[in-house]
Amino acid sequence: MRAPTLHPWLHTTRVRLLLAKAGLVGQGLRFAVAGATVSLVYIATTTVLSVVVGMPFQAALLIGYGLALSIHFTLQRLFVWAHQERFALPLHRQLGWYLLAAAAQYGATALCTLLLPSVLGLSSETVYLLVVLPLTLTNFLLFRYVIFHPRASPADAGLLCAACEE
Repeated sequence: MRAPTLHPWLHTTRVRLLLAKAGLVGQGLRFAVAGATVSLVYIATTTVLSVVVGMPFQAALLIGYGLALSIHFTLQRLFVWAHQERFALPLHRQLGWYLLAAAAQYGATALCTLLLPSVLGLSSETVYLLVVLPLTLTNFLLFRYVIFHPRASPADAGLLCAACEE
């Protein structure tokens, strides 16, 4: 019996980048797709709850942020950093590190947008836009190498041990 063939669109470069074996470029693309998706959910949830439902804005913002954070973690774990190996950290440790990273990012953003506008002579919105890119890149690296990385193979562990002895 012949093996089933894949649909031709699965062979395109764009689709291959989304697949887990696409390496760093694929991870970057999936990271961007997940971020855009979560941004839309966050904005839509907050807006619908505050404008359509009539909920106080701060309450809608909190619900929107909580939903966005939950979806973001799930997408990071199951879509962005998908790999065949097992994760090095168990789910509860990933979640703990993720929440710590989210709190640190929020704190850094709040602090920068509070202090830097007067120092730099820029608006809070401009400072926010300038801070978003380095924080996003920092999160990408933190997620890739600390939170959602695969368990090292025994061969990798041997290389690491050998490197430590030099």
